[in-house]
Amino acid sequence: MRTNRRGVIGAVLLAVALVATACGSGDGADPADGPGVVIGSQDFGESAIVAEIYKGALEAEGFTASIQAVGGFRDLELAAFEAGDINLAPEYAASMLEFLNGFAGEATGDAVATTELLNGELESIGLVALEPSDAVDTNALVVTSETSQELGLTKLSELADHPELVLGGPPDCETNAFCIPGLLEVYGVDLGATFQPLDAGQITVQALEAGQIDIALLFSTSGVIADRGFVLLEDDQGMLAADNVLPVLTTELEEAYGSSITDVLNDVSSKLTTADLTAMNKRFDIDNEDPDDIAADWLADNGF
Repeated sequence: MRTNRRGVIGAVLLAVALVATACGSGDGADPADGPGVVIGSQDFGESAIVAEIYKGALEAEGFTASIQAVGGFRDLELAAFEAGDINLAPEYAASMLEFLNGFAGEATGDAVATTELLNGELESIGLVALEPSDAVDTNALVVTSETSQELGLTKLSELADHPELVLGGPPDCETNAFCIPGLLEVYGVDLGATFQPLDAGQITVQALEAGQIDIALLFSTSGVIADRGFVLLEDDQGMLAADNVLPVLTTELEEAYGSSITDVLNDVSSKLTTADLTAMNKRFDIDNEDPDDIAADWLADNGF
């Protein structure tokens, strides 16, 4: 029987094309076969919740994902990246940029431009930031309503008249461009001498309510602020840049999976809002719910 050589060649080419398609056209490893995703969670509720959201969204697409508490703030998170203990983390564009650039004041309220600058810093340490979400969380300096009324204190600029006030918050406030250094540079207010290193959550809230500190550094999406009637001091001279939540991952992880992983994470970012963060933080801070339960509800509500 005579062989149809053209037909054989066509069949071979079709088979090759099908194999290439099945392998993702070189777009990276299959989620079931590639490296595991280990998500770093910093030492506050919002980070834990968003880490759980990333985990659930990735698992829904077949990735093997877990969460590793890094036990502190940004310096420990970056050490965990460097050590290979984690390869993904939820982050904040402006704050991470300023941490890496030595607090050069480059971050602005433009999330896209700030993320571009951030990626310039991340490239040299083998990390990359993906698309920023619309969810914004900035540092928030708050006082009790009693302190506000007694001192007539409603704006950050008015702190210049009260250098004796004691500020409490997370330890990185001493180096964070949107805390003590920013207050000094933008407002001429030096609260470094009286600063009390606490946390970014309940310990600081309890200290404020007990009168152990006069000003608390919290996060603007914290459900505690409205619940306790705290007064958020207005940033009347523009110290704070908008901190959009976004995923940061190792370039190694991005190269391993390509758009298989970046599409999932960018999809999360496209749906996460400031209102979502505030509502989820209330469930964590006020209602004492677990981050995984809070994240599961958000994932279900958003089609993951």
